[in-house]
Amino acid sequence: MDVLLTGGNGFVGRHVAQALLERGDRVRVLALPDEEVSWLEDRGVTVHRGDILRPETLTTPMDHAEVVLHLAAMMHVWRPLRDYVAVNVTGTEHVCKAALAAGVRRLVHMSSSSVYGTAVGRPVDERSPLTPFRDPYPLSKADGDRVVQRMIAEDGLPAVIIRPDQIIGPGDRLHFAHMADNLRAGRSIIVGRGDNALPLVYVSDLVQGLLLAIDHERAVGEVFNITNDSPFTQEGILAAIAREIGAKPPRVHVPYSALYAAACAAELVMAPTRTSHRPPITRLGVAFMGSNASYSIEKARAHLGYAPSVPLDQGIHLTASWYLASPNHLGVGPGASRPAAGA
Repeated sequence: MDVLLTGGNGFVGRHVAQALLERGDRVRVLALPDEEVSWLEDRGVTVHRGDILRPETLTTPMDHAEVVLHLAAMMHVWRPLRDYVAVNVTGTEHVCKAALAAGVRRLVHMSSSSVYGTAVGRPVDERSPLTPFRDPYPLSKADGDRVVQRMIAEDGLPAVIIRPDQIIGPGDRLHFAHMADNLRAGRSIIVGRGDNALPLVYVSDLVQGLLLAIDHERAVGEVFNITNDSPFTQEGILAAIAREIGAKPPRVHVPYSALYAAACAAELVMAPTRTSHRPPITRLGVAFMGSNASYSIEKARAHLGYAPSVPLDQGIHLTASWYLASPNHLGVGPGASRPAAGA
């Protein structure tokens, strides 16, 4: 079938595009006017130049598309909430409206587990309320998620919402490479006791979930968590990464409250600046590393037949192999720009 990817030139997008091509689908990607897209073109992907912030540029890419996979999002840049809302909320609404106008058979929206918030204290399923952490990325992803839900209910949008956990795999410079860089530099620490669950999902398992959302007749109108339900602890993940890359595992434990206070101070210092680079420590980063999170995938198992196939120790090994072989960690994904594929 004909599949349009927004964010198809990002970390997740390229893995999805490759999987679609391998099963014989025709793939087209919406790319920003200044994006470098030779990786896609070399594989026979049709590239349309446009921007989800400019709805008039979505008409041609949507023409005769059967399925739209909306992966584009702003993430991991130090921008105000209004910039995140423009991409992750308004841009999502533009994509959904264009899909309705084009009569696509199905739209799959990649949301994020971050919409649930942190430290919920129990396994989170799809009926749990959206209580995102007070940071531009999770706040805007939650509102974008709500836009899709509203359009499903009110406009008959034939959509599926996928809420993946934090994603690792070849090309992951947001989570894995950041942790690995810190370990190699000897500046990695453990937030609190380190025995908290730190859920991750290997990228091919996320791709599996996205393809099931495209194909399964019972998926339309539904929301699904996609992750690995056998998580490592924070300390276990850092030790496994250190072992794979030949670094020393962290030994220093810093209390959560102290790090959170330091992150607040760092954000206050950075607030007046115009840089797009995040502070070296952020409240969201501390909350991600130090909170105990657990997400149920029972609905995805029952409705879609989803089953994680890559154990996290194997996923860490595969990602480490990419990391060690990739100068400057340039691997599969081009990094977090606007809009970039992310969760």
